[in-house]
Amino acid sequence: MQMNTPLIATRAGQEREAACAPPLHARLKRPAPAAMTEVLGIPLTLVDLDTAAARIRAWARDGQGRYVGVRDVASTEAMSRDPALLQVARGAAMNLADGMPLVWLARARGLPATRAAGPDLMEKMLSEGGDGLRHFLYGGAPGVAERLAARFAPRTRIVGVCSPAFRPLTTEEDAAITAQIRDSGADVVWVGISSPRQDVWMAEHVDRLPATLIGVGAAFDFLSGARPRAPRWMQRAGLEWSFRLATDFRRLWPRYLIGAPRFLARLALAAAAGRG
Repeated sequence: MQMNTPLIATRAGQEREAACAPPLHARLKRPAPAAMTEVLGIPLTLVDLDTAAARIRAWARDGQGRYVGVRDVASTEAMSRDPALLQVARGAAMNLADGMPLVWLARARGLPATRAAGPDLMEKMLSEGGDGLRHFLYGGAPGVAERLAARFAPRTRIVGVCSPAFRPLTTEEDAAITAQIRDSGADVVWVGISSPRQDVWMAEHVDRLPATLIGVGAAFDFLSGARPRAPRWMQRAGLEWSFRLATDFRRLWPRYLIGAPRFLARLALAAAAGRG
């Protein structure tokens, strides 16, 4: 009997450990740590579309509000210059690399990086459906969110749409919209009111909405058909900016003809000073 006691104790200990351990399927689904890098003080989470979507699905219905930034060169440069906006960007649960220059920069640093563009992420998650997530569409010009919902509604659960006015909302209007989104039971709120305005809105509302807020800017226009998007080859080559500039020059020329060169200059100065 004395010889069997250690074996019995060992087996009992193993059984206790097995009982306390999380289920095998939960351990297998645990996402691997993502590669990270900083660009002008803004942290980027270097994940592909599949991994980004998996993270968002894993967050659903945990009752916690969070927001996801989708960073291109223009928003990275603009938000990094303003201390308040920089804090907004740094408060995001993820900042995805939307712009190809950010992907190239990460690769130059020896990191695995692929583009995770806002329109592609939104289209992927709304097209696939089948996961039971409830989506709310907040943004776009009047009628755009409705067209977007009509396109994807057969495949996924769209629980509400709202196209806010292109002006600061009154306290009463903001409270009503917040209540509408909260009461819809949305797990994911897609926000398309341009950056950095959408990032500020998400940061201001994240504590009032138990959902994942994702700022996707022009995705509303692209996916609804309100505006054309650059061909795939231009997107892959990092030339989508030139297509957008040509098709919306009056609105976007400061972003690409002033903001982009300033981004490169600041990046060079930061590299010379030994900062990201």
